[in-house]
Amino acid sequence: MSSPLSELLKNPQLAEQLLSEAQTRGFVSAMAAAPHLIDPSEWLAFLWGGDETSPFESHEELEAYANEIVNMWNQSREDLLTGQWHWPEGCTLDDKELVTEATRELAEGMLQGWQLSRDDWDTIMPEGSEDNALLGGVLLCFSLLYDPENAMEALSQEGADGLAQFEEIFTSVPTMLCGLTIKAQALVQEQ
Repeated sequence: MSSPLSELLKNPQLAEQLLSEAQTRGFVSAMAAAPHLIDPSEWLAFLWGGDETSPFESHEELEAYANEIVNMWNQSREDLLTGQWHWPEGCTLDDKELVTEATRELAEGMLQGWQLSRDDWDTIMPEGSEDNALLGGVLLCFSLLYDPENAMEALSQEGADGLAQFEEIFTSVPTMLCGLTIKAQALVQEQ
């Protein structure tokens, strides 16, 4: 993954305090998928652990970072609502580890971001509803990608060809995430 964010994260002091680029992309994608728009000012600090004080040495550095995050959010939101979201560069399956570190980190960031908008999801797709099953399916996929070893074990215990199932899960995530975002947007507009 090469981007202005990558450049910022080359600073070892910032890299130590900020989410990795893949975690950030996952977190921002979760915020972009949220049913109700949440102002980045409400969640930006979570990208450096929630501290009130940012790790940046200057206002200009913070502004450059915030602008990059907002641009990433805008692109993710557009991609999700038009069915164009896809796995970022570096997020792939891996023969040895099942998924690359970037895939695991993106899934982790996605799950962390989801926690911030959980109340909105629970309201718009309440437990027991058909829509909640879609939400649960997407969250399950990201949980499996975050912890692939246990996922493979569980799939094998169910008698499934774990690797084939896992590949299918990975491949279906972009479509499922776009579909969930589009459905949530439609439900919000109906209210």
